[in-house]
Amino acid sequence: MELRLLKELVKKGEGEHTEFKLKSNHPEKIVREVVAFANTGGGKLFVGIGDDKTIKGLKDAEEDEFTLSRAIDKYIFPKISYKKERVPVSPDRDVLIITVPRSIDKPHYVIDDTGNRQAYIRVEDKSLQASREMKEIMRRGRGERDIRFQYGDKEEKLMKLLDEKKSVTVDLFATVAGIPRKIASNTLVVMVLARVLEVHPQEMIDKFTMSMAYQSN
Repeated sequence: MELRLLKELVKKGEGEHTEFKLKSNHPEKIVREVVAFANTGGGKLFVGIGDDKTIKGLKDAEEDEFTLSRAIDKYIFPKISYKKERVPVSPDRDVLIITVPRSIDKPHYVIDDTGNRQAYIRVEDKSLQASREMKEIMRRGRGERDIRFQYGDKEEKLMKLLDEKKSVTVDLFATVAGIPRKIASNTLVVMVLARVLEVHPQEMIDKFTMSMAYQSN
């Protein structure tokens, strides 16, 4: 990548496909951004860029590259594909760019030293923990096959609720329909996979709405 293009991308700021890190400190935390990109639409991680868009660069980009590559290999499961690139920004400083494509093997997880694992997704300029529903949507949505479901009493209650509220959560649907949360969760997941609903991940709780494609039918 040329320095001119790097400056243009940095000028646009962080977003769904762009993350800035000034240094590679705490690589076990930085890999969350990598996982979030792989689980969503892909993206670029720029190391050597401040949150204020200042292009600082890294004095020892080779060492930072080694540190991050080792963390990506150690803490991410399943393994992901990615590309590394260094862009000189001054005679003695480089910006490290990690390019992560959207993965077909999602969900990917960050696994810590105790064995605990957590999936992350990218929402606007943040990497958020993926809910149970989002992980199921990713896992079951790997294939391109059509998803069908039986329209029954709980689905009818859901449609009425959406007509009234415009958006629902798993807990709200379970309460109104009088069904266990697990069944409510699975129903919403299936209807997202069937493209009847859309899921909107948020920091605290996911919301589900009628899909635009379904409304136009």
